[in-house]
Parts: sequence; C-alpha cells; structure tokens
Amino acid sequence: MDSLLFNRGFNECDLGALDDLVTEDLEFYHDQSGIQDRAAFFRAVEENICSSPDRKPLRRLVPGSVEVFPLYRDGELYGGLQTGRHEFYIREPEREPYMTSTASFAHLWLRSDSGWALSRVLSYDHGAPPSYGPQFDAGHPAPLFTTDDEVLSLLREHAIPSLGVGYIRDGRLQQVRVFGETRAGHAAGYDTVYRVASLAKPVTALVVLKLADAGLWDLDDPVHRYYTDPDVEGDPRLPRLTTRHILTHQSGFPNWRYLTESGRLAFEFEPGTRHQYSGEGFEYLRKAVESRLGRSLAALASEYVFGPLSMTRTSYVWESWVGEGDYAVEHDGAGAPLAFERHTEANAAANLLTTVGDYGTFMAHVLGGAGLSDDLFAEFVRPAAEQEPGIAWGLGVQVLPGLSGGAYALQHTGGDDGLKALAVMLPESGRGLLVLSNSENGRVLWSLLLEEVLGPDGEEIVRRNLE
Repeated sequence: MDSLLFNRGFNECDLGALDDLVTEDLEFYHDQSGIQDRAAFFRAVEENICSSPDRKPLRRLVPGSVEVFPLYRDGELYGGLQTGRHEFYIREPEREPYMTSTASFAHLWLRSDSGWALSRVLSYDHGAPPSYGPQFDAGHPAPLFTTDDEVLSLLREHAIPSLGVGYIRDGRLQQVRVFGETRAGHAAGYDTVYRVASLAKPVTALVVLKLADAGLWDLDDPVHRYYTDPDVEGDPRLPRLTTRHILTHQSGFPNWRYLTESGRLAFEFEPGTRHQYSGEGFEYLRKAVESRLGRSLAALASEYVFGPLSMTRTSYVWESWVGEGDYAVEHDGAGAPLAFERHTEANAAANLLTTVGDYGTFMAHVLGGAGLSDDLFAEFVRPAAEQEPGIAWGLGVQVLPGLSGGAYALQHTGGDDGLKALAVMLPESGRGLLVLSNSENGRVLWSLLLEEVLGPDGEEIVRRNLE
C-alpha cells in the first residue's frame, strides 16, 4: 500500500491509483494548510505536486520509521493505524533531488470487502531538514547553485573568501566551479591552488598501493625493516607494525607527537588492535618507503599518480609555478587572512597543494578502479577498522557501507586553521563531490552541497558524520 500511495500516487502522479486508495469521505488534516476533504485533497495534489515536471515534489519514507497498529472489532480486523516520518524533496532536471523539509504522518486505513482504503490522514510536525550546528549549517535553502550571485552572497555571509567545487558523474569530472577570491583583490579561478591538509592521505595511500601492485612494496612487511624512528627504537611492538596498520589508522601512534605531553613518538596501543587516527603513521610510512626505494615521495607520486593523470598543479611541496594570487590564502572565521608557510619538504599526511580540477581528476581515477588490480582495489575499499557505527577505514580512505541499494561511499576530509576540504566518492554509481575552501568556516556548506548533489545518499553521509 505504501508503494502505491507514495510512489505511484504522489511521486509518479498516477491519480487513478490514488483514486482507488482513498475513501469517498476522506479527511486530510495538515498542521499548516488546514483540513481537506476528498475533492480538495485531489486538487492540491494536481496543483502542488503534479503541475510541473521541471520542479517535481517527491515524498520518501524515512527507513525504519513506519509502525503499524492493527484495529479490531469483536476480534475481527477492520482497520490499521500507520505512523511514520517522511521527507520532502524537489526533483529538477540535470540534478539530484534535494530535501526541503520533513514531517510526521498518521494514516487510518479501513478494511472492506473490496480491500483497504485510506480514510483519515494527519500530516504534522513539518520542519526544515536536520541541522547539525552553525559550523555545518549554511542557513540557505537548497539548491545552492541557482545563480553565481547567490553563491557569492552566501560566501560573504559566512566570511568565506573562496569556494571550489568539483562534480563527478558517471565516473568523470563533469564540472568545476570556483567562486570568490584567493585573497583581497585576487579573483579565484580554475587554476587556484588550495592547500588541502589531510586530503594528502588518500594520494599517499594510492602511491603506496601502486607500488605494492608493481611488486615494489609489501603491505604486510614489518615497516621497521626499512625505517625506525629513534623515539620507538627497541619498543617490542615495533616489529608488528605494517603498512596495512598505518593505512587503516591502526598503527598505535598518536595523531602528531607534538600534541602529546612528552612531545615524543610512542605507541599508545598494540598495532592492529583498534582505530586511532594518526598523521604520524603516514609520515612513518613515507620515511620507510623513501629509505627502501631510495626515492622521495614527491618523485614517486609524480611517476605513479600526478604524471599519468596530468595533475600538473598538484604537489606535496611549494612550487615555483604557484604565482602571486594563485594560492588560496587561509582565512580565519572573521575573514582575516592567516600567515602561511611555503613547505619545502613533503608530508605524507598533510599540506598537499592542488586545484579542484586536479584533485577531481584523482577522485575520478579512484572511482574507475584507481589503476589497481581488482583484488587490491577490493582491499582498498573494504572496511578494515571501525571508527564508529557506519564509518570504517579502508586502506587510506573512510568507507561508509550500507547506503541506498547496498551502495557504499568513500570519503576523506581535510582541515587545518583557515581551510576545510571534503572529498566524497560513490564507486558503484560513479558519482563524487569535492569541496575546497580557504576559510575556517568552510564546513557550513558541506551538508548543503552533499544533499543537493548526492540526494538521499548525501543526507545519509551527513547524518553518519554529524549525529
């Protein structure tokens, strides 16, 4: 009955199917638009739901929200009360449906010799989509990209100097959009270079995986065979540390040693026994790889990733081709520019410089199998270490299983003072979203963009990350 009412009746505008489902004395009670009888109900459906194919409202049940209570008279079933929640979306050409509101409902179904029919409807508790606090809430009704002026107005409202967005569809980078300024007086454009912090980690992971595919590196070799940090020399846990532990953030290391009380690197637990995010682990791996192969990470990345993908404006270190005005200078929450460093030594976990076009190309490469063997790609995206319910780690990326239709998402974020970056990929549908900004406030746009671009999957990704 739900599929007939919601999918065929409301979403597909099959008014004949809807006509067969409701009683002649239907009463519809709405907490905002009042009471409707059968005739008024059908007029509202025709005028508000089914009048424009270019802006089509949709209703979707919230999974797990429906409850049904049978109604009996003298031991005989005569009806049922159905309650639940639904979400309202707008579907427009050339874009994913985006959510506009939510509501609760109660349906009274009556049973007769001819079957079941809907007799009474209560639609109530209408409200905006969930909010996860001001740092994640743009306070802007979707869709975002109606006009450039709207985007620029929103950036000014939140003191975000520039925003770069990449859309991936059908496994290809389909669109790059860049707004605002890199710094006062310098317009941002397609060649704008952003520092993307921890978005360096998936790149480093893929370099190492390509080395493994080429037979030059073993993911399960003890890393200490090629490098030992003086701080952990002699620790009995060191021989157990492998590349696989590092890429899945199970190394046992802290995020950064300078954040610990001692300021020294130390194991905080046995490698492989639990998850703890660690930039130190990636740096340890870099030093081991460079020692074993006698080449820098920057050189290996150029050979195995940047060169083959023509990522000509991506680097682990500051390059001479970053001209004045090209670099998206980081800004604080009030919109003031921050001092920045021109890094001259590669960091496997941070400080990657790139453009929306280059990193979007990298993401499309990952969606296409990343140039890895089938078995190794399967290991890359397989959940290996749980971070929290619904979010796990593969080999260098977060994995969110169990999306609509059994799909999964890959994601990674990047954050440092004055910059926020997000990369999300859905391999089975070939879709992806990249969001780069040079502002401490950049995250306010993430949920809006995820929901607009990726629809219900985007909403679920937001929920898992923020609830």
